[in-house]
Amino acid sequence: MSTPRPDDAESEAPTAVADAPVGIQPASPTPGQHPPVKPSLRERLPLAMRHQAFRRLTLAWVSTNIGDSALFLVLAIWVRELTGSDSAAGLVFAALGLPALLAPLAGQLADRVSRRRLLIATNVGIGLVVASLLTVQDASGLWLIYAVTFCYGLAAYLTSAAQSGLLRDMLNDDELPGANGLFTTIDQGLRLISPLLGTGLFVLTGPHTVVVLTATCFLVTAAVLTTVRLTESPAPQDTDAPGALRQLGAGFGVLWGDPTLRLITIVLAIAVGITGFLNVLVFPILEQGLGVGSQALGIVVTVQGVGAVIGGATSAAILKRIGERRLVGTGLGVLSGGLVGSLAIITIVPADGAFGLLLISLTLATSGLGIPWFVVGASNYRIRVTPPGIQGRASAAMNMVFNAPQTAATVAGAGIILVMDYRILLALCVVALIGCALACRPWAAIPQVTENSR
Repeated sequence: MSTPRPDDAESEAPTAVADAPVGIQPASPTPGQHPPVKPSLRERLPLAMRHQAFRRLTLAWVSTNIGDSALFLVLAIWVRELTGSDSAAGLVFAALGLPALLAPLAGQLADRVSRRRLLIATNVGIGLVVASLLTVQDASGLWLIYAVTFCYGLAAYLTSAAQSGLLRDMLNDDELPGANGLFTTIDQGLRLISPLLGTGLFVLTGPHTVVVLTATCFLVTAAVLTTVRLTESPAPQDTDAPGALRQLGAGFGVLWGDPTLRLITIVLAIAVGITGFLNVLVFPILEQGLGVGSQALGIVVTVQGVGAVIGGATSAAILKRIGERRLVGTGLGVLSGGLVGSLAIITIVPADGAFGLLLISLTLATSGLGIPWFVVGASNYRIRVTPPGIQGRASAAMNMVFNAPQTAATVAGAGIILVMDYRILLALCVVALIGCALACRPWAAIPQVTENSR
């Protein structure tokens, strides 16, 4: 938000040391003058972290991500163990993706009620729903695992939509990049740790321990959110949109109405859709290209995650220098560059086995570096140009636009790979991603958004 808050002036007050030109030491105080006051710890924090409400929201984000990342792989492994069926295990991911169809409804709800209360209720509710998995003892409880997975996926859309509105109410434009970058870094970092924690607990103690951990994390998140205090923007009256269908589609109208946001949305819908093919291609790359077997996927994902953590940690600083659209284009370019390296390794470089796996991991780490850049660039621009009363619907619309093509591409890729050489499909994906990066025109300046343009 651009409206100043009482603590903004204090937290952003410059000091003599901060204002000194780079490379020039500040002059010593003359007699009678007070020496420069060192900035306090609070003043050295990133802009967004100076707000108590945001710090508590960040703590809640950490808690919910620990449980979230620990559970989603375990659900598929659990179904595989109960049934012995790969197809049954695959249906877990289908159940997780289906709630994307309800994303507009989730966004509508987030814009109609208190977002803080919605976050609290959702976390309490999904915590209790996940806890119901403690009753599953054998394959007869398979239906409950699928039902919980669907609810678990739907809760993610509700919390994402509500959180988007809270960030807009909580922070101004200067503070948003750091907030989005921090959340992405936490997300990617915990994706390195929590799945290992979840699968380790599953192997050592069984699925019910993971269920208890996840349910507890959601309930802790709800408890932390009860301590967040902020003034939320009022729910919109929508006097110009009387139809229920039109209100549901208002988020898509936001994505289409701003030229830059429209470009980013179209480009990333294509690019994220292409990553659905990459989800399928990773298996023939490992097995046919390197001869290391699909069990090496854990190594590849971990190394790629390291690159993603670095990307998340650097995204805010780069965004402030080059702007959102340029960051999206640069991120797609880096992703493409890493995939070009992977294609070269499996087609040109005679590297098999462990050495080839090492090279592939390094190229995919490069690709991972670019992913948080385009994610942060897109979400930051959407949040700052979207009016407060429609944040939830705009967030849900963007999630749906990105997730639906990715799911469709994953299904299509599983069929295409049966009739097309995987290297050809990878090359086509790389060309398409390079085209997406160029479409963002990262060499051109992004127009500044004024208060009147919101």
